[in-house]
Amino acid sequence: MTTSNKKGLYRSRNGMILGVCKGLAEYFNFSLGWTRTLVVVSTLFTGFWPMVGLYIIGALVMKPNPVIPLGSIDEEEFYDTYVHSRRSAIIRLKSRFESVEKRIRRMEDIVTAKEFDWERRFNA
Repeated sequence: MTTSNKKGLYRSRNGMILGVCKGLAEYFNFSLGWTRTLVVVSTLFTGFWPMVGLYIIGALVMKPNPVIPLGSIDEEEFYDTYVHSRRSAIIRLKSRFESVEKRIRRMEDIVTAKEFDWERRFNA
C-alpha cells in the first residue's frame, strides 16, 4: 500500500496505457490484473468507443501520481494547486521567493552596514 492511495486518486506514472487502471487498483487496494481484466471485459461487452471514451476521460480527470511522496498537507496542497493551475502555483512560488529575498537583503544590509562594523569593533 503506498502513501498516494491514502490521500487521493492519482493516475500512475508507471502504468501501461496512461496509468488509469493502475491508479484505480492502488486507490481501491484491488489487484491490478483484475482491474485490467474488468476494463477489457467491459470494453468487449459495452462496445469499444464508450469504454475508450471513459478511459480517456479518466486519464484527463485523474491527476498524475506525484514523483516524490507527499510528506505534509502543505505539500499536498501545493501539488494539487500546481496540477490544476500551474500559473497560480508559479505565482505562489514567486511571491514566496520574493519574500525570502527581501529578508536576505535586510540581513545583508544590517551585516554590511558601518554601524555593525563599529559595534563589532567596540564589543571586541
